[in-house]
Amino acid sequence: MKKRRAVFGLCAALVFITGCFSGPKAELRLRDGVYEGTGQGYRGKIRVRVLVREAGIEDVEILDNSEDEAVGGPALEELREIVLEYGSPDVDIVSGATVSSRGFLDALEDALNRQFSF
Repeated sequence: MKKRRAVFGLCAALVFITGCFSGPKAELRLRDGVYEGTGQGYRGKIRVRVLVREAGIEDVEILDNSEDEAVGGPALEELREIVLEYGSPDVDIVSGATVSSRGFLDALEDALNRQFSF
């Protein structure tokens, strides 16, 4: 019984130690270039063109979208500004325009993933 408890305690300690150490995270480095991508918005496809320079997003151009002018369209512009401010696609969606926001971010992700496809 004592042996079983000792083995259990050792296993629990190993699980705890392993869970506390995640090691260094691999960082994705963006390559300079111009990439286009598409995502599905609330009312249709959203197409973007992304300019990457010095491993950061320097410009995002919304090429085409069918989002409404009252909610979806302004949300796309707001997201574009936030992405440019942070130079990264890791931003939150705009409240009240979830599907449009997700479509924009999907288009951005699609464009950035194209740099790795051959």
